[in-house]
Amino acid sequence: MGYCKTDFMNYMKKTVSPYHAVAAGAEILEAAGFQKLSIKNPFVLEPGGKYYVVPYNSQLFAFTVGEKDLEKQAFHIAAAHTDYPCLHLKPTAELAGKGYLRLNTEVYGGPILNTWLDRPLSIAGRVVLRGTDAYEPETVLYCAERPVVTIPNLAVHMNRKVNEGVELKKQSDMLPLFGLASQEEDSEYFLNFLAGELGREKTDILDFDLYVYNTEEGALVGIREEFFSCPRLDNHTSCYALLTAIASGTRTDGINVIALYDNEEIGSMTKQGADSALLVMLLEKIYAALGMDKAALNEAIMRSFLFSVDVAHAIHPAHPEKYDPVNYSLMNDGIVFKININQRYTYDAEAVATAQILCERAGAKFKKFVNNADVAGGGTLGPIISSWLPMKTVDIGIPLLAMHSSRELMGMEDEEHLVRLMTEFFS
Repeated sequence: MGYCKTDFMNYMKKTVSPYHAVAAGAEILEAAGFQKLSIKNPFVLEPGGKYYVVPYNSQLFAFTVGEKDLEKQAFHIAAAHTDYPCLHLKPTAELAGKGYLRLNTEVYGGPILNTWLDRPLSIAGRVVLRGTDAYEPETVLYCAERPVVTIPNLAVHMNRKVNEGVELKKQSDMLPLFGLASQEEDSEYFLNFLAGELGREKTDILDFDLYVYNTEEGALVGIREEFFSCPRLDNHTSCYALLTAIASGTRTDGINVIALYDNEEIGSMTKQGADSALLVMLLEKIYAALGMDKAALNEAIMRSFLFSVDVAHAIHPAHPEKYDPVNYSLMNDGIVFKININQRYTYDAEAVATAQILCERAGAKFKKFVNNADVAGGGTLGPIISSWLPMKTVDIGIPLLAMHSSRELMGMEDEEHLVRLMTEFFS
């Protein structure tokens, strides 16, 4: 399959919610010949087979099975996340007043709030409908596919200190404007809208898990178009690289696995997050289907390797003092190895050495990054997964500016280096 800039940019257009990221990922895998399995049923696997599972609609696993020496196989695993910081609609989403229709939201994760103001926004996620089985309600993917909301700034004339930095109140300042009220409008105006969009009765809508997303498409920026400005680069850049790499990998003597989790931005402690037991369950089911026992699985885990793939910080031109004076990363300088001795990023010198050799084989550029000692960095999936799946692990990613903004910035060449490395890993 390989890296294609156009395919990458098209993928970024589709991934407007964690659910849409999984759906877009399934499209890539099915085009590459992967077969969908249910984690609720026993696996039937063949040597050389390619499979994927969607345990929950915002989480996806895919794996390939080697063709020889099954009892000696080890896992090559890479993990990323499908969620991103944004706004989420509350169950009673209507909040009208002063002639306006607004939507009631809560903040998900840690977004840079002011970057969501004055932009064309929309709504996407999933809607749960009444079905025939109370334990298996009908779930549909939903995307408005056009700007239907915006969050207007307060004019500078009413807010003279806005350029000095003004705190935004989440419950009042971050509520999207949905329209103007009319005498005919009833109090369930959003529910009516959603029912109309789905072509269903509003009494059929039992619940929804809907996010506000930035509708602006990605754009190449810079004198040589060396940058890519786009929403949701954290962490759909990693998801795309892992999907592309496992679809292209040629490894025949081991089991390749990708794990795309939800809820990394809020700590991963959910059934669909990286702090769940699902990855272990998946590996157990794979080994059971191949006729091998738990002892063989544990031995394979100790021979295995994990890449935790999330974005990294590129040095900011206006604030170099926020970064380590020598261990910093630049955009278009390749993959970042994220190192932290306090294990906010997983650090193991032997594992880093292995990653370095793989980069050299793949022709992928890399740089080692360490945070400024006075500036705490964020956390990743690596320490969480490796604490209960004890294999050598390295935290990597491509460097960004404006991380957690509604529109982030990356170097366009870095994605290709990440795909090269991950394809080498899966080959």
